[in-house]
Amino acid sequence: MPPTQRSRGRPKRFDGNDSQNVIQSLDRAIDVLETLAAGGTMTLSQIATAMDQSPATIYRVLSTFRLRAMAEVNPATQEWSIGAEAFRIGATFLRRTNVIARAMPVMQRLRDDTGETSNLAIERDNLIIFVSQVETHQSIRAFFSPGTQAPMHASGIGKALLSRYSEDRINQFLANTPLTPFTNQTITSAERLRQELATIRAQGYALDDEEKAIGMRCIAAPILNFHGEAVAGISISGPSHRLPENKVELIGGWIKAAGEEVSRSLGAEF
Repeated sequence: MPPTQRSRGRPKRFDGNDSQNVIQSLDRAIDVLETLAAGGTMTLSQIATAMDQSPATIYRVLSTFRLRAMAEVNPATQEWSIGAEAFRIGATFLRRTNVIARAMPVMQRLRDDTGETSNLAIERDNLIIFVSQVETHQSIRAFFSPGTQAPMHASGIGKALLSRYSEDRINQFLANTPLTPFTNQTITSAERLRQELATIRAQGYALDDEEKAIGMRCIAAPILNFHGEAVAGISISGPSHRLPENKVELIGGWIKAAGEEVSRSLGAEF
């Protein structure tokens, strides 16, 4: 019997153990890129200090990224920043997710109806990642640039998504994720979070009541796919004085309807 032909491009041995297949130098280079992304603009010495690496090593990595337009440097200040090519590559993630296109007109309508910023976010590794936003015209606003991360237990969208998870997945989340306090409003008890999720399931929307930042509120709802799985969350956010308690139920109903509208466009049924 002839040997089984291996698919082109597939390694001879692939057992799914990522830790054994890591290219260490590439892994360290990506660490540099992530450090730079988190810092915005940083000097070589700042990056080296933050990573506890030698400036010579960091410089070689940055120079390589610069040649590929994934990093750039300001000659006057010697500050490095993320380059256009890194943004282009990262943007392919957004383009492959049609929930963004489906949600955009709904987000624009939410912004116009409420006068507040509308947001779209997904979950990755027990964190919320904002992927799109329609900003309010108000001078004081909540701003989350694409790629900004937020804790699930202290965000409206995070709690909205958690409310749709299975009991097993919630248990895994609680076992692996510290409920870090950010304000005196933050939910830091597993039991209290479970109670909150039950309330969210019943009413169809979640409220971040100054749990991440004092003076800011967020009202959110989950977006479901064809299988009924929560794949994203939609919200409006703004200063607490513009989102007072006596308006939360009304706006919450709008957000719930918005989430269901986008969900239906993805094939979900209610």
